[in-house]
Amino acid sequence: MAEIGSIYDAIDLIAPFDSALDFDNVGLLVGDKKEKTDRVLLTLDITRKVVEEACSLEVKLIVSHHPVIFHPLRSLNSADIPYLLAEKGIAALCCHTNLDLSPAFGTNTALAAALGLREFTPAEDAGRNAAVFCGELEQPMEPDEFAGYVKEKLKASGLKYHPGSRLVRRVFLCSGAGGEGLSFAAAQGADAFVTGELKHHEALEAAVRGITAVEAGHYETERPVVPFLAAYLQKKFPNVEFICSSAEQPPMRWK
Repeated sequence: MAEIGSIYDAIDLIAPFDSALDFDNVGLLVGDKKEKTDRVLLTLDITRKVVEEACSLEVKLIVSHHPVIFHPLRSLNSADIPYLLAEKGIAALCCHTNLDLSPAFGTNTALAAALGLREFTPAEDAGRNAAVFCGELEQPMEPDEFAGYVKEKLKASGLKYHPGSRLVRRVFLCSGAGGEGLSFAAAQGADAFVTGELKHHEALEAAVRGITAVEAGHYETERPVVPFLAAYLQKKFPNVEFICSSAEQPPMRWK
């Protein structure tokens, strides 16, 4: 058993909650830090299916990446997830942009590990694009080969990409909706940029700059952090069982 507050503190060590961006809402959003649990469910999003899974597993804490409460609440009803959590006595600990920015066990670190990048580090002087990270492939790849490599490593059912004009070795990435980091990556000499979502004008810029841009899916680029964080917490709390959700599904699917 462990107090929820202790699990909060363990995450705060590697992804400080006060480092989250101003617009964000992170921390223990439902529940009490003094409550104890011997089983924790980890997920990207807390959906109704995930709550049902937590109930079936008799879980008292869900750790999620995306906040279960983001905008101010003006009302609650039985269909709302925070209502369901409170009703079932399940706490929600949410780690969003603080986890994106973490150089130790964050979303981008997990993504880089999934892609086998070496010499991986937060990109310097990224400014508002502080969640942009960079690393290198073990061996350079042709753009088309690299896109296929990303698809395979992330187990993505599909992706979109723009093939650049040179071999890919130096890779910049920003998990989730990180398309705005492409300009910064290009200016820093990136051969490729990997993210979950790219806007049309960002893809056009990739073409102008001659870099390979890969849009692999918001869910697909962030999902690696779930087992990554679970492994860290399992070492910290060997008497607590940390379970990666099997009920969670990406909200959008490639066809």
